[in-house]
Amino acid sequence: MKTSLLAAGFAVALIAGQDSGTFAPDAAGFIRNWLVLAPIAIAEDSGASEIDRAQLDDEAALAPKAGDSVNVGGKILSWRAHQTADYFIDFRESFGAERGEDAAGYAVAYVLADAEMKARLSVGSNDQCKAWLNGKEVLKFTETRTLEKDTDAGDVTLVKGRNVLVFKVINEKNSWQGAARFLQNGAAVTALKVSLNPK
Repeated sequence: MKTSLLAAGFAVALIAGQDSGTFAPDAAGFIRNWLVLAPIAIAEDSGASEIDRAQLDDEAALAPKAGDSVNVGGKILSWRAHQTADYFIDFRESFGAERGEDAAGYAVAYVLADAEMKARLSVGSNDQCKAWLNGKEVLKFTETRTLEKDTDAGDVTLVKGRNVLVFKVINEKNSWQGAARFLQNGAAVTALKVSLNPK
């Protein structure tokens, strides 16, 4: 009886930890919890140029919280907390009911590190993408493609404490997806936490 009570207490503690707003990457290191703002309409077949146009003011320094509203071209959009069903964000499935093609989306995650860490930010996207860490552009891809893991990467330094990852993904046609993780020497970094709280 005492053992089952201890197990139940441990389960409650785990759930409480999840409720505190921090999440772990999955076993392969992919971030599965994001704040997402989408869809933002763009001109047809314009992803190669739109990836370099800021759909949001000061896009590199975004620091939203869930429920924050933004006026984008006269349309009010809200940042939504999102947990992915797989290793990638499926923007079209989760956010593209109104407009799943010729659209841009932003995803933000607050990545918590116990110590300063050199790593590689590794992403895949369908189609174009750009990523910033702590306000600094890390990588960009300007063509159309299907999603594959780790197709683009850039060296980064995660500071001790909170790091802000901003991931922008544009879709021209068909699927609209993005995935991101941190690697060290080719191995997934799983000793991180992800928060959806900017403070």
